[in-house]
Parts: sequence; C-alpha cells; structure tokens
Amino acid sequence: MTRGDVTTSGLEGALETRGIEPVPEVERRGHPMQLFWVWFAANISILGLPLGATLVAIQGLAFWQAAIVALLGSVGSFAIVGAVSIAGRRGGAPGLTLSRAVFGVRGNAGPTLVSLVSRLGWETVNTTTAAFALLSLCTIVFGTASEAKAAPALTIACIAVFVVCTVIVSGLGHRVLVAVQRWATWVFGALNVVVAVALVAIVDWHAVGSAPPASVGAMIAGVGTIAAGTGIGWANASADMSRYQAPTVRAGALVASAAAGAGIPLVLLISLGALLSAGDPTLAQAGDPVAAIRVMLPAWMAVPYLVAAFGGLLLSNHLSVYSAGLTTLTLGIRVKRVYAVVLDVVVTTIGAIYFMLVADGFYTPFITFISLLAVPITAWVGVFVVDLARRPRYDPDALMDTGRSSGYWYRHGMEPRALTAWGLAIVVGYQFVTAGEGEHAWFAGVFADSWPGTNGLGWVITFAVAAGLYALLGSPERR
Repeated sequence: MTRGDVTTSGLEGALETRGIEPVPEVERRGHPMQLFWVWFAANISILGLPLGATLVAIQGLAFWQAAIVALLGSVGSFAIVGAVSIAGRRGGAPGLTLSRAVFGVRGNAGPTLVSLVSRLGWETVNTTTAAFALLSLCTIVFGTASEAKAAPALTIACIAVFVVCTVIVSGLGHRVLVAVQRWATWVFGALNVVVAVALVAIVDWHAVGSAPPASVGAMIAGVGTIAAGTGIGWANASADMSRYQAPTVRAGALVASAAAGAGIPLVLLISLGALLSAGDPTLAQAGDPVAAIRVMLPAWMAVPYLVAAFGGLLLSNHLSVYSAGLTTLTLGIRVKRVYAVVLDVVVTTIGAIYFMLVADGFYTPFITFISLLAVPITAWVGVFVVDLARRPRYDPDALMDTGRSSGYWYRHGMEPRALTAWGLAIVVGYQFVTAGEGEHAWFAGVFADSWPGTNGLGWVITFAVAAGLYALLGSPERR
C-alpha cells in the first residue's frame, strides 16, 4: 500500500501529533459544546459590523429587515457548516481528506488547492487587519507613527506578534485550540459587549425608525450576502474540528452547535452594524472598517476597542490556520502538522508585509479575489453534501492510500462524475459574477447583470447546479 501522507500518533499532552489520518474511535471523546465555543469564538470579530452596514447602506433594508436577514443568513449558512461537520464525526478525518472519497485521491487535488488558497487569503486579511489595529494601539499608547509605511520596523513587529500568537495555539493543535477558544471567548466577548454599548449610544434612532422597508427581493439578496460572507467560507473546514467528536454524537447536535455558536455573535454584530449605518452610511463604504469604527467611538474607548478587534481576529485566525495546516498535508506536502502550520503562516506573513508596506491598496482587490474563490468552494460543498447524504461510512485505509491500490482510486485516481459536477457548476457560477467594481471590473460573466448576479447570488446557483448535477449523474459504490 502506498501512503502519500505523514502519519503520526494522536495527541501527546498539549501537542497534537496526529496529521490527517483518521482518528480511532476510542480517541473520539468530543461533544457538541466544544464546537459551540469554537464557532462562537471564530465569529466574535468586530468585522461583523460592516456586513450589517452593507445591508442598510447599500441594499436599502430597514433595520428590522436587516435583523431578519442576519438571522437567516448567518444561522442558515452555519447550519450548512454543521451539516458538513457530520462527515468529520463519521470518518474521523479532516474535510478535504474525506473529500478524497468523493473526487478520488488525485481528483481531490483541485478542491484541496482551492481551499488552501482561500484559507491563506483570509488569513492574510486577518493578519493585515489585526496588524493595523495593533499599529493604531501603539500610536495611542506610545505615540508612534500611525502609517504603516512610516514605521516599517514597527509594522513588521505588529505582524509578527499576531503571527506568533496564532502559531502558539494552532501549532499545538486541537486540544489547546478548543480550550483557548472557549476561555478567550469570555474575555474578548466581554470587550465586544463594552464596545457595542458605546456604539449603541451613538445610533441615530430617528433614522432607524423612519427608514422605509425594502422589497422582499432585496431581503433575499441580503440573505445571500450574509451567507456568502459568513458560513459558506467555513464549510470546508468544519470536519477538521468535528473529527474528534464521539461517534454517539447526534447529527442534529452538530448542526445546532455550529448554527447557534456562530449565529449568536453574528446576529448581534450584524444587527448593530445595521443600526449604525441607518444614520451614517460611511461604515459600509470604508476601505479599513477597523479604523472607520474607531472614529465613531469616544476617545476613551479606542484602547478597549482595538484590543477587542485584535482578539476577535486572532480567535478567527486560530481556526483558519489549524485548518490550513491540515489542508496542506492533504495536498501532499510531507511534513508534520505543526510544520505545515508554520509553512502556512510564513506565506500569510509575507502577504501581510507586502500589502502593508509595498502595495497602495489592499481590501477591495483582495476581497474580490477571495470572493471569486467562493464559487469553486460552494461547488465543492454541493457535491460533498450530496455524497454525504448517501455515504454510510468512509474507508480509513483507502483515505490514506494515494496509490493505485486505494479504494478511492476510481479512474486514474479521479471520480469523473464528481469532478464533472464540480467543474460545470464553477463555469455556470462564474457567469453570475463580476470581479472588480464599475469601470475597474476586469471580469464579468454573461449573466452578471441579471438579478442573481447583481445581488451576489451566484454562489446559490453554483450550489444548486453542483448538487443537482451530481445527484443526477449518480455516484460510485460506497466504501
């Protein structure tokens, strides 16, 4: 049997030494409340506020509509995350490793690469944003330069602090990550509450009460916007955390832990962003949302706000980097898991340095790039979920065997029906996408000007095509 991955034993003390090999059932002792705290912590970032601002300032929703949209979009999308995490409990392996059973041990390289690039991209966003927050904090406390390019050494130090804090937790692995996410939620969650109270005090309540409601169509588009900006991006990472869940854990409990864990903070933050934007639309248009929110606050709130922003981004990055390390191993890079984590953060560190010290702009073009990756990721979710509904189990030996003897070799290492559904869904999905804004758009699909296209619902069509086509084409014999 050909083994294409580094395999080690599981958890040794605080350090997780297991790679991507399935966790034996005797070592799966997790429970849904662990995942509740993991998802809660990953979504208490203050950056949920600009999402809510977008619903009001750009899509024209009244506050009560935005609150409903926040509930449906965030809870609904993380219910999908919870559904995908069922695969982790069932197979005991990371999501992209389990994906080998669907696409073949070679065919899975495409979805895995897309997932890794997406994770690295969002980690670069987190690192850059957190470094800006820390740089602002240094300006307040020590009187240093506020511009990154005016203080390159300090900027690199700010990036390094965030990266080191990320590696300490993500490198140690699952046990430490679960514990840190739980307890840090109380600390940074409390800070976010303090910041939220200060922000509520400046809400223009007259503007909130007098805003006319938008159409039902605008609300539907809003749900799509929130779902794409929250849960959909986490779906391919969900099984990475649930692989330690006990086999007796019910599927419904996994769905509920993700939907409630992420939904509670997201609904509150998105709704607050909608309240703020009712009287001041600048938050939705800000290139640097962290700085835009700081301007709204009284001077005495600047320090706790920046600490809360830094902490929220760090908690999100812990989970993303941990997942990226496992995805790197699935791609075939033969290193230990902890070294895969270090390799991933080296890439995001270089990216953050470039965007802070070299490039003239960052958020708009980079978020556009990340948004484009949402199409192939959603196509993967569509195929994977249909397969999960039909698959009773995963073969642990076949998952780790990347040679011709693997039970998931199929045809030349690829499963044609899954890859066909995935590829065609991507092509269709991109026809509803525009990359860039206005005159600066560098790509526009054939149906980009249609109602689904202009309202950012291309990912919904992508999911429907991928799931529907794969269901029609059929699937291989389950192993």
